[in-house]
Amino acid sequence: MSGGPGSGAATVLDGGGCRNAVHHRPTGLEEPRIDPSLPSPATAAEPLRNPPVPPSLTDELGAEVPLPDVPTRIVSLVPSLSETLWWLRVSDRVVGLTDYCTAPPHGFPAARRIRGTKNPDTAAIVALEPDLVIANQEENRRVDVERLRAAGVPVYVTAPATVPDAARTLATIGGLVGAEQAGAGLAQSIERALDQVVSAGRPEPLATFCPIWRDPWMATGRDTYAADLLSWTGFAVLPVVEGERYPEVDLAAVEELDPDVVLLPDEPYAFGRGDRSVFSGWRARTRLVDGTQLTWYGPRTPYALAEFGRRSRELRRRLARRG
Repeated sequence: MSGGPGSGAATVLDGGGCRNAVHHRPTGLEEPRIDPSLPSPATAAEPLRNPPVPPSLTDELGAEVPLPDVPTRIVSLVPSLSETLWWLRVSDRVVGLTDYCTAPPHGFPAARRIRGTKNPDTAAIVALEPDLVIANQEENRRVDVERLRAAGVPVYVTAPATVPDAARTLATIGGLVGAEQAGAGLAQSIERALDQVVSAGRPEPLATFCPIWRDPWMATGRDTYAADLLSWTGFAVLPVVEGERYPEVDLAAVEELDPDVVLLPDEPYAFGRGDRSVFSGWRARTRLVDGTQLTWYGPRTPYALAEFGRRSRELRRRLARRG
């Protein structure tokens, strides 16, 4: 969604969890909702003179990634990490992006579009002669990563399943691209946001149903970045299907679990006001939410933690008044 399922039928890298492919909607987003307390990337992301990038490293799935030097020709297959590269002030080195890397608008004027996250034009990527391709376990297909590696292209696959995982991923990406200080600063901002969430108190979480698709209905499972972000901020994703990351669900069975809240994100499926009527007979409160805040780990994460924390407190007050 930046990680999760959607339209199409492509198997994710781990071969499990989500059966269907996720395609981010090109949304034409305006300036992203980024935590204003973050240091300015113009000053925080000055390239290190001697960036500590080793000659080879292991990605988050354990694959060796040969990197002879600081990358100067980067292809990103992950919308949230494309935005992160812009924030790190290395967008001038990005030569290729997916059609779903839409934020910030006009942030990558020199980059070639190489189709979607699930159907990238691997031949076009190879022709760009990248020295680093950034992919994600859920966002991209194993077969495309293997094709690129077979062609000699270094591919670093990310796989954060929690907010602390994402902080480590972002620090690593900063180091990979020669913006170690900025990457570390972003990770520290996320850690501070987590500290603030904890210091605000963590009452009994709200039982939450968070679908990410309809026809068929599919839900956010517990072992996902989105579920972890929600758990930090006062929501507990219902165990609608144990052991699956993005299971298909039966709404009648979900209603029997009696959720407190239904959260409807606007991506990967574009849930809108009309979809709220599906849940009109439920006890649960229904809220539309920004899907990028929920799933795009990167400079949006500190703001997302604060925003979902605010929403959970507001919902808890309303539920208490209802008695």
